[in-house]
Amino acid sequence: MNTPDRVDSYKYISGMTRRESLKWLGLLAAGSAVSLTAGCSKVIEGKNPSSGHWPDLEIKPVTATGYGTDPNMIMPPESPWPLTLSEAQLTLVAVLADFIVPKEGNHPSASEVQVPSVIDEWVSAPYHGQQKDRVTILHALAWIDDESTLRFNKPFLQLSTPKQREIMDDIAYFNAQTPEQFQRIGKAFSRFKDLVLGAYFCTPEGCKDIGYLGNVPIAGEYPGPTQEAKAHLDGVLAELGLSEYAYRD
Repeated sequence: MNTPDRVDSYKYISGMTRRESLKWLGLLAAGSAVSLTAGCSKVIEGKNPSSGHWPDLEIKPVTATGYGTDPNMIMPPESPWPLTLSEAQLTLVAVLADFIVPKEGNHPSASEVQVPSVIDEWVSAPYHGQQKDRVTILHALAWIDDESTLRFNKPFLQLSTPKQREIMDDIAYFNAQTPEQFQRIGKAFSRFKDLVLGAYFCTPEGCKDIGYLGNVPIAGEYPGPTQEAKAHLDGVLAELGLSEYAYRD
């Protein structure tokens, strides 16, 4: 993981309007059930003095009213719920998100495309799935500061980048080989990572990064599916007992 050095005075300031963050919230909700980090794991060779601590937080649920079951996310109305992350939490989210998606060449970092604002919107929304993630994310943020204090006697945002990276390398690749003391935070951070990546790839910059073109008209006559695509479809339909519906010229 690479991330630019931060200065102690760094504070994340959202450059996104609520209307925009609500739009990305809707897009993220549509794809949040799919894990984006399944292939990003590795065996950790951990060497850490900390034990398996976990923060004891009293997290009050968000009680605001939501939009209902069919919100207009193209032109969403003003949000009926307040954003809940503190300035320090939002800045911590920004720094962590930039470890996950750092700036590389012409590709912007997560914080540059306002991913932290989308995460704030997500954990502040009064829906069951988002509130479950709220508990997970807030505990993960608190754990990271606690771990930083245990190791280095400073909160995470006051650490140098190499020391921040030392903590990140112990929790960012959660799998069966993750040391026991990092299993719980590793699982929580994995969910945070999924949300960061999901939010990032909802943005125009993120779509461009993975080469997604969206609805682009094809010049000339539509060529139709390839022979390979037809053969694949025939195989799938045969397995399902639906060959009578196979594509035919």
